[in-house]
Amino acid sequence: MKSFSDSNAKINLVDVGLDFRSYENRRPSLKAALLGALKLGAKESNAKQVFRALDGVHLSFSPGDRVGIVGRNGAGKSSLLRVIAGIYRPSHGSVELEGFVVPLFQVGLGFQPELTGEENVEQAGALFGISREEMLKRADAIFEFAELEKFRQTPVKYYSRGMGMRLAFTSVTSIQPEILLLDEVFGGGDQGFREKAVGRMEELIERTPIVITVSHSMNILRRIANRILWLEGGKVIMDGPVDEVIEAYEKGFEA
Repeated sequence: MKSFSDSNAKINLVDVGLDFRSYENRRPSLKAALLGALKLGAKESNAKQVFRALDGVHLSFSPGDRVGIVGRNGAGKSSLLRVIAGIYRPSHGSVELEGFVVPLFQVGLGFQPELTGEENVEQAGALFGISREEMLKRADAIFEFAELEKFRQTPVKYYSRGMGMRLAFTSVTSIQPEILLLDEVFGGGDQGFREKAVGRMEELIERTPIVITVSHSMNILRRIANRILWLEGGKVIMDGPVDEVIEAYEKGFEA
């Protein structure tokens, strides 16, 4: 594996918790609202319900880490990635992060259907602070890899879903991060492109100091990770070598 001795990238999470709040009655009935205003009736319950997505998470990541995250649905895997990405602010605890972060979550999110493929490539770069001129330099290679050279000036609304995913994936993976966050991005597209995409992703992972990925595919995690986190109920159950944690997780999942 490539040495990252010159990288200052790092992530430290200290006692991180993340709470989501909901209300039993977000829209009270007209009758209840009128009675409440006149104080003639009992006020409908509007109590807050709190769901704890992350609970007391202590983790550190440093250059060379290729971390896979496993856990059942609702375990907190995606929430953890979004806290690291800065999309969610922790309810308590702290996140210390250094390095250029590229989150690859919902491929194609943010593409504008009225814009051409080329204009969307420029916009994808702008989301990560990459200039229009720099993205245009990369455009030929992006459209070639995505197999969409003939559709460069075509509005994305005329693309099939698969075409849009190919262009979005290729655009984002043309950007070099210091910290790469992946959430189930290996499953999209047709079989032929998926094989190309996995190869491209492996090259990006190889040259990125810190990589953290969520996947339900143990084969993919064994292929790209050197460390596995097992989350349940928003807590870290296990953090260690790939085969050791996956074996324990699969036994626990079957139990």
